[in-house]
Amino acid sequence: MELQPRAYKKIQQLVGKGVDIPNPLTLDIGDDVDIERISSRGVRIYPGCRIYGGQTVISEGAQLGSEGPVTVQNCFIGPEVSLKGGFFNKAVFLEKAHMGLGAHVREGSILEEEANGAHCVGLKQTILFPFVTLGSLINFCDCLMAGGTSRKDHSEVGSSYIHFNFTPDGNKTTASLMGDVPRGVMLNQPPIFLGGQGGMVGPTRIGFGCVSVAGTILRKDTLDDGKLIVGKTYPEAVMDVSPNAYAGLVRLVKNNVIYLANLAALDLWYRFVRQPFFSRQELGDLMYAGALGNLQAARNERTKRLLALAEKVPVRGEEGSRSRTEQRRYEVHSAMGRVCTLFDQPDETVAREKRDGFLADFEGCRGENRYVAAVQSMPPAVSAAGTAWLQDVVDEYCKRAAALLPSLNLFQ
Repeated sequence: MELQPRAYKKIQQLVGKGVDIPNPLTLDIGDDVDIERISSRGVRIYPGCRIYGGQTVISEGAQLGSEGPVTVQNCFIGPEVSLKGGFFNKAVFLEKAHMGLGAHVREGSILEEEANGAHCVGLKQTILFPFVTLGSLINFCDCLMAGGTSRKDHSEVGSSYIHFNFTPDGNKTTASLMGDVPRGVMLNQPPIFLGGQGGMVGPTRIGFGCVSVAGTILRKDTLDDGKLIVGKTYPEAVMDVSPNAYAGLVRLVKNNVIYLANLAALDLWYRFVRQPFFSRQELGDLMYAGALGNLQAARNERTKRLLALAEKVPVRGEEGSRSRTEQRRYEVHSAMGRVCTLFDQPDETVAREKRDGFLADFEGCRGENRYVAAVQSMPPAVSAAGTAWLQDVVDEYCKRAAALLPSLNLFQ
């Protein structure tokens, strides 16, 4: 069997620049991979790995395949990240994030610093804030989870947990928010715990410090912090199915708008707070671009799903004769395109004065610290100012969306 000359040449170049590849003949590398986007410092690629995609970045100290073969396609892999085995496509992994054997992490996902999962974890369109820990045998797509202050005090999802993100009607407007962005980015909130053998039916929101007991299926929002949640066991029943009924349409739209508004706030946090920290890293500007790209992809996914929902919502009656329910459905059907347009690009003018005041105070905390240490060094007053800025961003987006859907009374 003849080796592919171009692939082998790239492998030789990687070895020549100092990448540790114990068995080069087992590595498959795509023609479009740019080896200048792969660090020469401390990178180790174990036997059986496959690396594809012109966008792929592998930063210093990254480890691929220590427990089994790894396939990487257009991923942004930060410093000291460990992907131990599995398939990874169009995902972003920030410093010291790691995933165990059998992971399946796909587009729109961002694992921030030291976020991690054990074996056989599936993620897509998922954002995990620093330290968030996922157990084994988990499907956790279409959600954002925050909470926790360190590796010893982190939000956690127990093994065999499922985020139910697809309805019998084919509806995926089901993104769930655990914690929130304005408080979560400050890394000073109590952790959230979702007990194993449980699940969550999206779109659901729960507060910081909440604990869901093992085996609980969350179907309702728990907006207060620090609550113990014990799920209800439903009695056995057989009844007729009502396709596309959307009885909870107002809550569904509201939770999706809040989720999108939090994504907009997170995008601004990356642009104004995180960007200088990326610039200090080797390949950091590429990592920053990848993170912004995935935040955009996350918003695109959510708006796409909202538009698909709007097309399916049944509309009956003529103008002036519609019931309250029918008017709400009409507004969702006719105005959702304008709602989604609000989230095309984050508006950097929102709460500008609060933002600039916070950034001036934060500058004194940043110093030469890495991102996590800098955020954790903020005095409470500075953290509170940052939260106030981001909350104003969330509130403004929610206000704008609500104005386009007046009959839904989303935030009254």
